[in-house]
Amino acid sequence: MADGRLADPPPAAGRGYPRDEVEFGDEEYAPRLRLSRRGIAVLGALGAAVVGVLAWLVFFSPALDVRSVAVQGAADDKLTADQVRAAIGELGGGPLARVDLDDVKKRVEAIPRVAGAEVWRGWPHTLRVKLTQRTAVAAVKGEDGRFTQVDAAGVSFATEAAAPAGVPVVELRLSQQAADAEPVLGRPQLVQAAVAVAAGLPAEIRQRAGAVLVHSYDDIQLQLSGGTTVRWGSAEQIDRKARVLVALMHQKGTNFDVSAPEAPAVSG
Repeated sequence: MADGRLADPPPAAGRGYPRDEVEFGDEEYAPRLRLSRRGIAVLGALGAAVVGVLAWLVFFSPALDVRSVAVQGAADDKLTADQVRAAIGELGGGPLARVDLDDVKKRVEAIPRVAGAEVWRGWPHTLRVKLTQRTAVAAVKGEDGRFTQVDAAGVSFATEAAAPAGVPVVELRLSQQAADAEPVLGRPQLVQAAVAVAAGLPAEIRQRAGAVLVHSYDDIQLQLSGGTTVRWGSAEQIDRKARVLVALMHQKGTNFDVSAPEAPAVSG
């Protein structure tokens, strides 16, 4: 105080000194948890044991066994849920996690009336199956008088004594020329052409179609309810012929000809 001024007060903590010399972070004195190698090994073993127990419960124990097989899409007497369960057989048993879904799907789709299937796990105890049944677009009359149902993909899936209601019957009434050409163009090809025609018919026409008569490859004929006849021709240009026939049906007549769709005709 020689010059008459008061001496400066001593610097407060943290002023005029490096920060790291006067302040200490809380973490510097926080206790740190350090595991020994033995502790890490113990924790690892416990974790592995827990995983092992869970794996055993899921994949091997009866705790999550399949207790039911739920089937959707089999709602009539032609294909029942019990038939689907019988087809799945032993694959539908044991722990749910171990069920081979692809194998179950293949077994279900091997049923003739099944067009496709979805299979999944319904935890904790249910194997779920959703299937799509085949729908007949035609019934092919055989030489024995029985009727084989065929879907839009051309797959035959059932043979019965009578044709399903509302499904046109395909019948071969081959001309002599067609019969002579059978070694070249056989009956299966002719039936396939007729089924393709039946599958391509609009709903309002298919419901009226009682029969699809095959005289030859290019002479297919439809017999509709009410005595109406449609000369279809070959199985070519099915979509175009169908559109022309729908338009033509607004005219009066009993005989319709769409064998040449660019020049259709009505008579009778």
